[in-house]
Amino acid sequence: MQFRALGSTGLTVSQIALGTMTWGEQNSESDAFEQIAIALAHGVNLIDVAELYPVPPRPETQGETERILGRYLQRHGGRERIVLATKATGPSFDPKRPSTIRGGRLHFDRASLVEALNGSLARLQTDYIDLYQLHWPDRSANYFGRRGYPWQADPDGSVALEETLEVLAGFVKEGKICHFGLSNETPWGVARSLAASATLGIPRVASIQNPYSLLNRTYELALAEFSHREGIGLLAYSPLAFGLLSGKYRHGARPPRARLTLFDRFTRYTGAQSMAAAESYAALAEAHGLSPAAMALAFVNRQPFVASNIIGATTREQLLENLASVEISLSEELLDGIDAIHECCPNPAP
Repeated sequence: MQFRALGSTGLTVSQIALGTMTWGEQNSESDAFEQIAIALAHGVNLIDVAELYPVPPRPETQGETERILGRYLQRHGGRERIVLATKATGPSFDPKRPSTIRGGRLHFDRASLVEALNGSLARLQTDYIDLYQLHWPDRSANYFGRRGYPWQADPDGSVALEETLEVLAGFVKEGKICHFGLSNETPWGVARSLAASATLGIPRVASIQNPYSLLNRTYELALAEFSHREGIGLLAYSPLAFGLLSGKYRHGARPPRARLTLFDRFTRYTGAQSMAAAESYAALAEAHGLSPAAMALAFVNRQPFVASNIIGATTREQLLENLASVEISLSEELLDGIDAIHECCPNPAP
């Protein structure tokens, strides 16, 4: 396993992080325990959960992913071996996202974040979190695949980012979290957070967890410069575009236990252009003797702005293939082929 610095935190994180959103839905607790053991054995030290998980979110399963990880750590120990990351659920502006968590008190004000953090600490059975992230912004913005900018007033109750960051800085002082990060954030949000840290004299944002894959390279357009010049590392999620880049959905296939088969809410990844681009990438990988998944993950791994690549798996075989991607180097010829496809069909699944 390779390791990279997480911004200016002093932490080093594994090039591959273990994603968990299937635990408690597609994966049982025993499945999850096996995934943790395998990942740790391969040198993974970053595990990313959320109070929202598993996905799709349902009131009866909400928080179970954190509980599963908490039970593993209580039974097997090793808390000191992992960089534990979780996320606070933001306000619901879309019917697909939940409004029942914390009784609907989802804005990022002090009272709501105190409730969110204490809930996560209890479920995880720990007294501190290494990286505490805002799952999505508390304002109208482009995220979760939204293409057009929502030129509209922020919803009632939205909390200014500066106020939220002061609350997070207070958690650091209390020792409940070590660092904080953003997720599904925009260049404006990152710039505003850096300005707030300088003005208020509080810790800087450590990381940003946004989507990045062969089907969504929008991070390169503006946010990558923040990684380069400000040291804010990307925790890349959906590097396989919900499995589309693994090749398992080729030619109209719908494997029985696969996420896009089971759930119809993930339209971000199922458009005709995404399917066509995924087929082109799969054919390119095979022409170079690689599996589609291996090529897609190796492409994410090689980016200098990526602090860690968050992989998810529902089977042992998938997990092992994903972990093995750290050993793969991509030739210049293959990279030229990737760029040629990207030029023809850029970012079909933002």
